[in-house]
Amino acid sequence: MDRNRTGWGDDLFDALVALALLAIGLVGTGPAGANEGISTGRATYPLVVVAALALAVRRRWPLATLAVVTAASTAYLVLGYPYGPILLSFFVAVYTVAAYLPLRTAAVAGGAALVALLAHVVVGVRSPGLVGAMPVAAWVVVPFAVGTTVRLGRESAARGRVDEARRLADAERLRVAREVHDVVGHGLAAIHMQAEIALHLLAKKPEQAEAALTAISRTSKEALDELRVTLTVVRRDEAADERSPAPGLAQLPQLRERLAGAGVPVTVEVDGQSRQLPVAVDLAAYRVVQESLTNVLRHAGPATAAVRLRYAPGEFAVEVTDTGRGPLRGAGPDTGYGLAGMRERVTALGGSFTAGPAPGGGFRVYATLPAEEAA
Repeated sequence: MDRNRTGWGDDLFDALVALALLAIGLVGTGPAGANEGISTGRATYPLVVVAALALAVRRRWPLATLAVVTAASTAYLVLGYPYGPILLSFFVAVYTVAAYLPLRTAAVAGGAALVALLAHVVVGVRSPGLVGAMPVAAWVVVPFAVGTTVRLGRESAARGRVDEARRLADAERLRVAREVHDVVGHGLAAIHMQAEIALHLLAKKPEQAEAALTAISRTSKEALDELRVTLTVVRRDEAADERSPAPGLAQLPQLRERLAGAGVPVTVEVDGQSRQLPVAVDLAAYRVVQESLTNVLRHAGPATAAVRLRYAPGEFAVEVTDTGRGPLRGAGPDTGYGLAGMRERVTALGGSFTAGPAPGGGFRVYATLPAEEAA
């Protein structure tokens, strides 16, 4: 066993166990012999001392510890000394091997210890005969079973911690991917549309093309700033730049302006008394609006869009509709990563999400989110 796998706390505990078993052995061996009508000899207590003190390093070198304890216990029994506290040291040594070593290694070591201990049944000074084999076997089988159970439980708990860490890492990667998709996807869609306008107007109306290029410059800068804020928040060892606010509904005017520059007029309506929302709800609502308008820019063709925000007691709703051509033929309501990402955001917060063709034409995205008033 690797020495680095134990700390000073473990070593101290093992030393205390060894001292406790030493005390029990020194005090209890004599009475055990008297109870069995067997007198102790000169080698009795040295063997008890060796078996007990070897346990001080049981977790650092479990195989070596088991070998020493087995040798001392076997010699003790072969010399005809009484069954006594020395077997407790043997019990702990077998348990340690089963609890801290791989099953195959532990099984081989336990089997070898059993064979060695059974030697006194055959060649011992006071051989108990074959009847004595069963109690001896129990001193190996019972601690081995207990140690194996403890090891399997510890390994199961470790696997559970690894699985949980992996699950959290996967969830974090998904969150980062969703954030980057929303930021980059919206920015590139707006830049693409504005670039098309600039190319179309460059030859005939260069002054209008210049306005489109200016909009491209502004949109790309805003997208890069938002992406930097997003990635800085993800890197938890760095503080976010206080000059760049985290994405939220407060940035809706800038988003509306970018879409207008790309040729998609957007109206915003607010129902109810506006209030500060929880950060997660504010971000989710903004991302729903952003992704919905990005889809309008990409897929709706010439269209206008309307954003409606509704504040109600304990709830916040956001609706985005457009007058475009609606979803592509054959496309389901969850087609594309954007709609799936919006649905995941909303449902993760306990809200509801629907998306599909609007009754009067175009497309409609509607989400409700639980939103208690911020204190």
